[in-house]
Amino acid sequence: MIHHPPGPQWRATTVAIEDPGDLAAYLPPSGGHAWLRRGDGMVGIGEVARFEAGTIAEADEWWQDVCSRIEQETELPECCGTGPIAFASFVFDPAHSAQRSVVIVPRLVIGRRKGLTWLTSLGNARDRGATMPSVHPAPAATRGAQPVGESLGRDAWQGIVEAAVERIARGEVDKVVLARAVTLAAEEQLDPRSLVVRLAERYPTCWTYHVEGLVGASPEMLIRREGGLATSRVLAGTIRRNGGEELDLKLAHALARSGKNLIEHELAVESVAHALEPFCSGMNVPDAPYVLELPNVLHLASDVTAVAHPDVSVLRLAGELHPSAAVCGTPTPVARELIAELEHLDRGRYSGPVGWLDSSGDGEFAIALRCGLIDPVDSGRITLYAGCGIVAESDPAEEFAETEAKLLPMLEALGVPTPRH
Repeated sequence: MIHHPPGPQWRATTVAIEDPGDLAAYLPPSGGHAWLRRGDGMVGIGEVARFEAGTIAEADEWWQDVCSRIEQETELPECCGTGPIAFASFVFDPAHSAQRSVVIVPRLVIGRRKGLTWLTSLGNARDRGATMPSVHPAPAATRGAQPVGESLGRDAWQGIVEAAVERIARGEVDKVVLARAVTLAAEEQLDPRSLVVRLAERYPTCWTYHVEGLVGASPEMLIRREGGLATSRVLAGTIRRNGGEELDLKLAHALARSGKNLIEHELAVESVAHALEPFCSGMNVPDAPYVLELPNVLHLASDVTAVAHPDVSVLRLAGELHPSAAVCGTPTPVARELIAELEHLDRGRYSGPVGWLDSSGDGEFAIALRCGLIDPVDSGRITLYAGCGIVAESDPAEEFAETEAKLLPMLEALGVPTPRH
């Protein structure tokens, strides 16, 4: 475990600023972090403290210790996200990954939320705060990214889906989520800023994020905690859009009545409600899902809400929820071991919690989906990930097609030509 806390006598100063415009424009060429949705969110610049390689529970304890060392000054009313914050990204399964989880405390944060805009600076107590950083020119789009490898080819990956269906039929597991990875190489170094800008523009209702080379736009909020209210959006059950309004409407109706997808969704919702129950009260679980429309796919979705216990942080809740049935399966321990056996893939931080938290324990963590990891050694390479839930009725060819649809956001952001259906 690696942890670098800020030194003694540190102060976080938050000041109101005029609307800064496009937050992504303030991302520096390196050392930047982002969390954006519908134009709101936060951009972090620089680093004053870091935690790596521990568990989510250890990270939560570390962050509480860090916050206890920081004196805070603000001229804004209390708002979720003002003051010192940390951006975080956790591996899916530490027992089967060579990658490290990471929590980063930025030196500067530019934020916009609920009509408020602010600048938070973190430094020595003798510092006088910070001025607005410069706007950086929008980076040029990536050129010439081409696939150069994958975790398993089409036939091999469909073969592990067949194996999973057989295990389900034998009663070993109810559902398991299987993923695949595709690696691309570009003619030049990849700039995460260009990916953030493209994803935020194309998928404004998703949560666009960049933390330590992991960049994506997730439609699935694992957990949000704000003012005591905890919310989790569950997505399970997917169909690729056709592009025509009339046909997409028919696809949405078919998805909402699909036995296979409804079973998959019910298992995911049950896993979230069961995990939250000991730490919340007044839980509301919808009776039926709704259809969430994204540019590339349609999802069955349910929003589970509850009142979080006062002493339970968003990071604690994320640790209790992860891994949910939406990215692992049920029963969770069996599904996790089956994933390690069948996938032939180090998921790393793909499908793990990614997001931010503040000093009051509020924050937002999505599931790291629709994402890619820029190679930390060769920044001209990026690995994209996609997965889908396997249940008894799953068809291997259809599941492969679902992963192809889920790769589209990152392929489009990379400027890779994609077929239209």
